[in-house]
Amino acid sequence: MSELVSFTKDNEIGIITVDNPPVNALSPGVPEGIRESIEKAKHDPEIKAIILIGAGRTFIAGADIKEFGKMTSGEKKRDPAVSHQYLLDMEDCPKPIVSAIHGNALGGGLEFAMACHYRVAVPGAQVGQPEVKLGIIPGAEGTQRLPRLAGVAAALEMCAQGDPVSARDAFKLGIVDQIIEGDLLEGAKQFARALIAKGEPPRKTRELKDKLGDAHSNGPIFAFARNAAAKKARGQLAPCSKRSTRLRRPRRCLTTKAARKRPSTSENAFSRPSQRP
Repeated sequence: MSELVSFTKDNEIGIITVDNPPVNALSPGVPEGIRESIEKAKHDPEIKAIILIGAGRTFIAGADIKEFGKMTSGEKKRDPAVSHQYLLDMEDCPKPIVSAIHGNALGGGLEFAMACHYRVAVPGAQVGQPEVKLGIIPGAEGTQRLPRLAGVAAALEMCAQGDPVSARDAFKLGIVDQIIEGDLLEGAKQFARALIAKGEPPRKTRELKDKLGDAHSNGPIFAFARNAAAKKARGQLAPCSKRSTRLRRPRRCLTTKAARKRPSTSENAFSRPSQRP
């Protein structure tokens, strides 16, 4: 198992701890360690629920920026299918997985948290998808899972503006299931034991649809977001593709993203997850 990720047991609960200081970034070895730990918990008959938590001052604060540099320079190739499969495997785990959030769950960190079945957080925590501030969009299904938890309007604002929300606001939106006032790990254990007692199958985020709306109701939401992006980012440029030196405006990126996701039926663009949501 990766030295950056440890796995321990507390009776019927498996605890996966990410320890990659200073911010528990998703450096090479962290996603693999999480996946290996989940597989271990899945095949342990004593374990009935799993907790994913960060050591030190924060949950997973996002991707490793150094890895972005390696990929854009061509030093390292990125295979999106690998990270997508990791998240699918998490979500398909037959035992409930609870992410316990303190500090920040940003970018890939929030995407990993949303692939868990449930999320608890301390009051001072923050969650968000700040990738747009780097000129990119969420790349590990954040655009698909976030609207299923928070609704299309809130998800679009978080992805297009990139500003984090507090744990309490995340609770109101439905991103977080419970605020833990005391010790985070102990609170997460209590939450997990309550799930075990209920005996219900894990709730897969990708299967939630009640907050998605439809093409008619979501049209004005996307129109408002495009206009807001055009005003806020007037004259600014964002990377389009490493295959081209041309750049496109953030508004064009948002428009292109919406068009690419638009389904051929009357369903909302967020409402039809593929096998890889």
